[in-house]
Amino acid sequence: MVTDPARHDPLQQAIESFPLVILPEPSRVFLDRAKRLSALAQGHPLADWISFLRRLTEAQHRLLQEYPGLSNPDEGAVAPAPGHHEPPILASSGPRDPAWQQALAGLANELAPHAPTLSQRTLDRLKTMDGPALEMLADRVLRLERDGPDIDAFPFVAAALQVHWTALAGRLDRTHLSPGDAPGACPCCGFSPMAAVVRARGAGARLRYLHCALCNAEWHLVRATCSACTDAGSIAYYHIEGSDGSVRAEACDACRTYLKIVSQEKSPAADPVADDLATLALDLLVEGEGYKRMSPNLLFPRKSDIGPRKNHRGR
Repeated sequence: MVTDPARHDPLQQAIESFPLVILPEPSRVFLDRAKRLSALAQGHPLADWISFLRRLTEAQHRLLQEYPGLSNPDEGAVAPAPGHHEPPILASSGPRDPAWQQALAGLANELAPHAPTLSQRTLDRLKTMDGPALEMLADRVLRLERDGPDIDAFPFVAAALQVHWTALAGRLDRTHLSPGDAPGACPCCGFSPMAAVVRARGAGARLRYLHCALCNAEWHLVRATCSACTDAGSIAYYHIEGSDGSVRAEACDACRTYLKIVSQEKSPAADPVADDLATLALDLLVEGEGYKRMSPNLLFPRKSDIGPRKNHRGR
């Protein structure tokens, strides 16, 4: 009898049964992230900033648990026709439910007493803006316009939009979802991935998933493939010397972009958003090599607000 070795290969078995899309768990996605930020702040050069982001993420968790019921997307939109992959909760389509503005008001009220002086002023200004002005800000955030007036408000507006779209994504039916032809677009909302994660547990263990910067959904992409141009032959990896290697930058020489990869195999509690924010030195390293980040972390303000840090190279 001839035995098929693939049947006994754990990785091959995982590939045959893994989920193509993993939806966020509203009860824990922000809570787990806050715990990770708390751990990363210990002894970190940017401990105060990371601790403030932990408080923001805790507020996101509480707001998501109390978020108003939103109508589910039309079933016809969730179950696309063969070969068609229109995201059911497309971020670029409007109008938005004004519930996200209520989330922003909740964030502002909760964070203002604990925010640095400049952020307090920003939060106070957001409280005075009317609905149309807030919607214009949201449009700029979703278009990733990182310049212009009110740029300091972007992380707070983005945090409220994350609550909104995570609530929507958590109510989708995963069985109707699959990655589209463009790996750099979330199959749920069409937004960009801000990092990737190699999972250590569950049906997707040992596989790489892209993590949406907006709705926190994840979708599978084979390893060593550029998420921007899909090239698989021009990939280089960078990490900070002396680190545990749980966060690396996957840089593509074909399109000169990069995306961070967070390994839960090496650090089980790692979170793609939290660990990305805590490794700004890696961004400076890779950008110094001439690569451009594929898409930003929505909670990250201007680099001038944080300041450059000296770093070392590993490849």
